[in-house]
Amino acid sequence: MKLKIILPLIIFVWSCQQKETPRKPIAKPNVEEAFEPINAEVVSKAVLYEANIRQYSDEGSFNAFAKDLPLLKKMGVKIIWMMPINPISTTKNKGPLGSYYAVSDYTKVNPEFGTLEDFKSLVKQAHQLGMYVILDWVPGHTGWDHVWIKEHSDFYLKNRKGEIIDPIDFRTGKSFGWTDVADLNYNNLEMREALRQAMIYWVKEVDIDGYRIDQAYAVPQEFYDKTFAALKAVKPVFLLAETDIYHPGGLELVSKFDASYDWSGHHLSKEVAQGQKNAVDYSRHLRNTIRSYGAENILVNFVSNHDENSWNGTIEESYGDAAHAFMALNYTIPGMPLIYSGQEYDLNKRLLFFEKDSFPKTKGKTMDLLQQLGALKNNHSALESGADGGSFNMLTTSKPQQIFTFERGKNGDTLVVLANLSKEYAQFTMPYDGEFKRFTDFKSKRLSSPYEYVMKPWEFWILIKE
Repeated sequence: MKLKIILPLIIFVWSCQQKETPRKPIAKPNVEEAFEPINAEVVSKAVLYEANIRQYSDEGSFNAFAKDLPLLKKMGVKIIWMMPINPISTTKNKGPLGSYYAVSDYTKVNPEFGTLEDFKSLVKQAHQLGMYVILDWVPGHTGWDHVWIKEHSDFYLKNRKGEIIDPIDFRTGKSFGWTDVADLNYNNLEMREALRQAMIYWVKEVDIDGYRIDQAYAVPQEFYDKTFAALKAVKPVFLLAETDIYHPGGLELVSKFDASYDWSGHHLSKEVAQGQKNAVDYSRHLRNTIRSYGAENILVNFVSNHDENSWNGTIEESYGDAAHAFMALNYTIPGMPLIYSGQEYDLNKRLLFFEKDSFPKTKGKTMDLLQQLGALKNNHSALESGADGGSFNMLTTSKPQQIFTFERGKNGDTLVVLANLSKEYAQFTMPYDGEFKRFTDFKSKRLSSPYEYVMKPWEFWILIKE
């Protein structure tokens, strides 16, 4: 029997400037809750965590990461996405340790992280805590040490000279510059079957719960049809695509997966944080995105991931004082929120990609924020996503260029969210009436249409209707 937790009706108010205030503790998670295969209900209220094992701890191991699984549980994490755990090729590798995405063997683990038994133990511990584990899968290319290079060179694309090539950018016809990997040839059906069996291996042997597919748009859709059917014949799985409707394959490809990325929303949120766009632009994006994707396609919302952090900048660099506001929105708008390793510890450095790195684990305001948001996401039906998710209705205010506001609802559970998406104070009115509870003091709060509200720069309110 599934355990359902009912949170108190609350309002959650947060701003970058607010002082620490006493708050009621979040109920401790029940680690004995019955574990069941991943399903649409779990996915609808899930928080996704991207685990960068190499950089997560000084040890950089499965066992070190496993020690913090209870902490992830407290943050509401339901699905753990493991960056590639396979051995890394040393031929043509970049940096001292190479890239996770230059796989040298699809059915082994990187000894840098531990053993197969260590990984099995990690998965088992996650399951005992009611969390699911998916693997980052790299189907478009392998490293140059892969046995296929010597034994099955026809598994790879070649130039006119018969030489295996690195991946080509479909937009320019030129190399991406990923010289540490060799591009796979999907015209070779034997290669497809070998890759398919490798994916089935991890589901059968280790009991993982699905995959995040790297560069999903670079693989023919027919491969997914047969492969996903084979995986689901073993057990239910969660499938996340690193793509969106603007990449090759569009909506047809995205619809084959349980979730995909809102890349355009991420880039827009950074522009809003930097004052280049405003709340009207953000509202328009969400309206168009929901219309384009449909409710059944779950979008992953994020302020950081491994690529963004290492190559494009830290959360502090990209968002500044707007960071917490956009984290809160990512949990409350339709979709699945993503936490990247270190984000919970206010990570403010670009983690090295091809060599060992780590970050200090000092708990601060972001950890507290993510725990509260995780509890909201997990336990309020109004915030569920997917075909049976909560409704999403944008509301109006007298300052639409500054204030972004909306209402979510399902089965009598109603939330109203307001965010000042600007660096200026905002005075505004809002044609909405209702009685709410405030999180910080649990006192009643009334919204009344004639009343004028004031919000600090980047302040946000999450209001739970009585």
